[in-house]
Amino acid sequence: MTTPEPELHYELHLLPPGRVPFRRWRWELWHGARLEATGWRTSERQAGRALRTHAARIAHALHGLHPLRPEAAVVPGGFRPGAVARVECGAVSCRLVPRALAADAA
Repeated sequence: MTTPEPELHYELHLLPPGRVPFRRWRWELWHGARLEATGWRTSERQAGRALRTHAARIAHALHGLHPLRPEAAVVPGGFRPGAVARVECGAVSCRLVPRALAADAA
C-alpha cells in the first residue's frame, strides 16, 4: 500500500530594497494553514534550494521518519519558481505548489 504524496505550498518573492546593499529572496513553506518554515536567501536559486531541503524534512516527518540527508533532495527537471514541483528525497516525495495556485483552486 502506498501513501499519497503530501502537498506543501510555497511562496517565493524578491524583498524590496532595504538597509542592506544586496537583494534578498524571501521564501515560505506551508502545510495547509500552518507555516512550517520561512527565511531569506541572497539568490533565487539558494531560496529554491532551501525550499527543497525543508520540504524533504517535512515530508519525512509526516511519514514519521528522519531524513538522513535532506539537502540531497532533488526536483526532477529542476525547480522553477511559480510552477508545481515534485521533491524527491530517497523513497519519500512531496509536491510543492505555489500558494497562489492553491488559493485559486480552493
